[in-house]
Amino acid sequence: MLPFRQIHLDFHTSGQIPGIGSHFSKEEFQEALKIGHVNSITVFAKCHHGWSYHPTRVNRMHPHLDFDLLGAQLEACAEIGVRAPVYISAGYDEKEVAAHPDWLHWWGPEGITGEYLGRAAYHLFCYNTPYLDLLSAQVEEVMQKYNPCEIFLDISNVRVCHCPACRAEIEALGEDPTDPAALLRQGERVYARYCHRMEEIIHKYNPDTAIFHNAGNITRGRRDLADFDTHLELESLPTGGWGYDHFPMSAAYVRTLGKEFLGMTGKFHTTWGEFGGFKHPNALRYEAALSIACGAKCSVGDQLHPDGSMNPATYRMVGAAYAEVEAKEPWCSDVTNVADIAVLSSEAVNGPQERDRQFADVGANRILLEGKYLYDILDLQSDLSPYKLVILPDDIRLDGELAARLNAYLDQGGKILATGESGLWKDRDEFALPFGADFLGKCTFRPNYYIPQFETVNGQTAYIIYEQGYEISLHRGTAAPALKQDSYFNRTPEHFCSHQHTPNDPSVLDAGSAVRDNTVYLPWNLFSEYAEMGSFHVKELLCHMIDTLLGEGKTLTAGLPDRGVTTLMEQKAQNRLVHHLLFAHTTNRGLKTEVIQDVVPLYNVPVTIRLDRAPASVTLEPSGEALPFTYENGILSYTVPRVEIHQMVCIARAPRDRGGH
Repeated sequence: MLPFRQIHLDFHTSGQIPGIGSHFSKEEFQEALKIGHVNSITVFAKCHHGWSYHPTRVNRMHPHLDFDLLGAQLEACAEIGVRAPVYISAGYDEKEVAAHPDWLHWWGPEGITGEYLGRAAYHLFCYNTPYLDLLSAQVEEVMQKYNPCEIFLDISNVRVCHCPACRAEIEALGEDPTDPAALLRQGERVYARYCHRMEEIIHKYNPDTAIFHNAGNITRGRRDLADFDTHLELESLPTGGWGYDHFPMSAAYVRTLGKEFLGMTGKFHTTWGEFGGFKHPNALRYEAALSIACGAKCSVGDQLHPDGSMNPATYRMVGAAYAEVEAKEPWCSDVTNVADIAVLSSEAVNGPQERDRQFADVGANRILLEGKYLYDILDLQSDLSPYKLVILPDDIRLDGELAARLNAYLDQGGKILATGESGLWKDRDEFALPFGADFLGKCTFRPNYYIPQFETVNGQTAYIIYEQGYEISLHRGTAAPALKQDSYFNRTPEHFCSHQHTPNDPSVLDAGSAVRDNTVYLPWNLFSEYAEMGSFHVKELLCHMIDTLLGEGKTLTAGLPDRGVTTLMEQKAQNRLVHHLLFAHTTNRGLKTEVIQDVVPLYNVPVTIRLDRAPASVTLEPSGEALPFTYENGILSYTVPRVEIHQMVCIARAPRDRGGH
């Protein structure tokens, strides 16, 4: 089982820096881990610069290191019972660039340019060259000498490469090396060969050694790639550009795959390699709590100073978070997420998009996170039957197999919410699902407007929608609780109005929704809209429709602010549920950094949970304080007196009576 409290100790160190490891002290190293409440630390065999940090026959030890630093760190960990995975940079080896430019990955057919080689940055290697033999020898040497519990291989993913070796292999297979699809297939072959070779080498020496190939992201829908890993590590540094909603989205998918996983954040104010950068301890307390609330273990990234000394300030900060995690572990082990809603991932269905982030998935995650819904994110291999509602965000077109699955899900009582082009046949603009409407094509006006026929904060008025809209015609008996209105004209140089866009034309009013039986269709790319614009009225519309479909089947409500997070985990072995409530006030600092500083406690947070029977007890954990509750008509109600960053509520299930009631 993965430890809860891990450190990822980066050590990418230039060959021009003297005195490497000169201040390393076993006692100081151990004391830092104790102060930090750390029970696993990833230490370096080889860094991005290519240097080994141990005596080596197959590589070069850092020119200014004169002892076995890796061995000393492993020994220090073993003495105090701390797990110690070993890091090896797989994709980068900067010292080899000048000697072997022919081993480099080619981003395009133009090859390796002088400008590219002259950058003050790392250069990627291709695994379809003799570089793989060098890397294999480095990994094998580490296994022979140290037999570690885990090998962490960094900068490893499927890569489209135009190098001569890859082009020659594509041609030998009778394919066109200028065809993007052929190049991608080649990247898949090369990556699979690399993974199989690493596994063969590592498990030859120890079949129990864990393996993780890090690429900074677990691609939704690529279980085949995740299967090369024995566990998963979700790199997600909120202040490094990922933001605080990224990890919950990544975890919502990964926790459905049946693998242990951890959330990897950093101690830095920004991201990796920031010497002297520190976030506030409250930020790390929140990030660690968010990991365990989402079913993950925790990892905090640090970077060791070249002289080998551990920074006490870092481990005091880590310790503030990890002491709390340590106390909470009994309620966070071996958990299963409770979910009402499944989001069928756009990335999983359509593949990674050209945009840096898949906006449909991002928007769906934000709506459900902010709306305090219980959810998972699924791929095409996932079982839909456990979920009360399936969401198809924006661009989930259906082939025959998926249409049959979703129609069968509806026939069994499931419910579906679709937006934009979701629910259309893949090869034609017709609905494949019984939405009670006909699809008429794209709306020619953009932006346009929606008018709610239900109560909203700002009333029943026209609200702007910037994303693409679509025209529909409703069948008899289909309701339209949201209407659509076009603008007078699209903005062009020939005719425009005001600063941004033309106002709504009150003389035109069309259907802006189709609600029938157990389906809702909304004719805009609303989840992408929310990811890009964050408009409150879009959230109101989507949450209203989700609540309409869930009805009384909604498992949980929690009176948290929009930045609050809630999850419900089941510990089957202990016959209990664990309810997590989190809140942190985030602020944007500088140009793009989202930070947490102050603790803003919440008081008297009301909660309801739908249960099949009254609980045996409800307690605040880890304090064990009994919490007053009521149970009426299948609804458990309680009030959480205080949430300071994170609070757990343990709901012990009462045993069923012998009559089965």
